[in-house]
Order: sequence, then structure tokens, then C-alpha cells
Amino acid sequence: MKRQDFRKLFKCVGPAVLPVIHVTDNEQAVRNVRVLVEEGAPGCFLINHDFGVERFLPIIAHVRAMFPALWMGVNFLAVTGKDAFPVLGQLKRDGVAVDGYWADDARIDERRAADDQVEARDIAAALATSGWSGLYTGGTCFKKQREVAPEHYEYSARLATGFMDAVCTSGVATGKAVDRAKITTFRRAIGDQALTLASGITPDNAHLYMADVDGFMVATGINRDGDFYNIEPAKLARLLKLTREHGAKS
Repeated sequence: MKRQDFRKLFKCVGPAVLPVIHVTDNEQAVRNVRVLVEEGAPGCFLINHDFGVERFLPIIAHVRAMFPALWMGVNFLAVTGKDAFPVLGQLKRDGVAVDGYWADDARIDERRAADDQVEARDIAAALATSGWSGLYTGGTCFKKQREVAPEHYEYSARLATGFMDAVCTSGVATGKAVDRAKITTFRRAIGDQALTLASGITPDNAHLYMADVDGFMVATGINRDGDFYNIEPAKLARLLKLTREHGAKS
């Protein structure tokens, strides 16, 4: 997906701010979605950080029922698209619309040739047969996955463009800002394809990444201090304001 198409999808002139909600139950998920809707975020991702997929699915359905027009993506923690896409296809058949899937690991393998990306191709096949057709952003050189040496970032990122709508990367851990050089390398590698970033973004450092990143998936940087589960409206509002101002100047 081209950068301009990604931003058009979210009706954003700057990077799309997509809050990530670490869900605990229906009430907490809905409460946080209300915050991001009220502040004008263009969408969100829900993630099952503390429990399995089966417990997560009814929460997804509940949030969708409460917010039928919301752009809503999900992340099934530690699950690749090979297993996730059939679930998303079934949700679609059950009338539960999920607009995007973010995988922590897209299974891009920089040790293999471009025509030998076995696991990434299996994921692509699962998507093709699932019946689901949302946006796919997949972790590449991503936190807590198999470590990739910096000299292989460029090749990994370039490979990833063939398997997903938006390439996704991160810093070394949740809440840790990514090295600016890594983002520069990714942007050089993928040209005008969409790039998302999924760790360490805050209202204080977002300006460092806005020229190269098209989507910020953010939790820690907009949550209440010391609270892993709940958005602080003022922090979210500040980040949204900064991205809009950047877009207006671009």
C-alpha cells in the first residue's frame, strides 16, 4: 500500500495515530474506545495482552457492536497471520467486522532469498483463503521476536513490502523508542510504501519520526502514568494535535 493510500484510508494528512488498547474486559475496552473517539483518533487496535484468543473474541464482538462505524484492528498476541486470518475470516462470516490485523511477527526471514520466504508465503496463502480483506501490517525486525542484525534491516524491510499492506517495526521493547537510524533505513528500503511504528512513541518524541512513519500504534506513550490499560485523554489529544500540525505543513 502506498503511503498516500494509507493516510487516505484514515483521512489523515499526518501520521495516523492508532491507539492500542490492552483489553481486560468489555467495560474497560469500551471506556477507552470512547476516549479515543471523543479525541478524534481515526481508529484503534485491540490486543489480548493478558489472555488467549478465545476469551478475546467476545470482547472484539462487543466493541464492534458498540461502535459499528469505528475503524478497528486487532492483534492476537504471539499469533502469526497463518492462524489469525482464518479466525478473522470466521468473524467476518459471523458479522463481526475487523478492519485491520497487526502481527508482531510477519515471519520475514532475512537469511533466505526473496523467492524462498516459506513462512511469509504460508501466511499470504492463509490470508487469500480466509475470506478476510482488511489491512495487514506485519512486524519486521520487531521487538521480542528473533533478533535481526542492523545490517539486515534494509533487506528485511524490502522483503516485507511483498507480503503486507504496511510494514511495521518497533524499538527493542514495549515503551522503548526506536533508533532513528532504523526508521531511516526502513524508509529508504521501502520507498513510498506505508510504514507503521509500534513502540515508544510519545508526544515528546513523535516529531522525530513523522516524516518517515505513516501510522503510530501507541499505548504506553498515551496512557495514564503507571497504567498499562487506560488512555490519558490529554496525552492522546496532544499527540493528535502534533500529527495534524505536521501534516498541515507537509
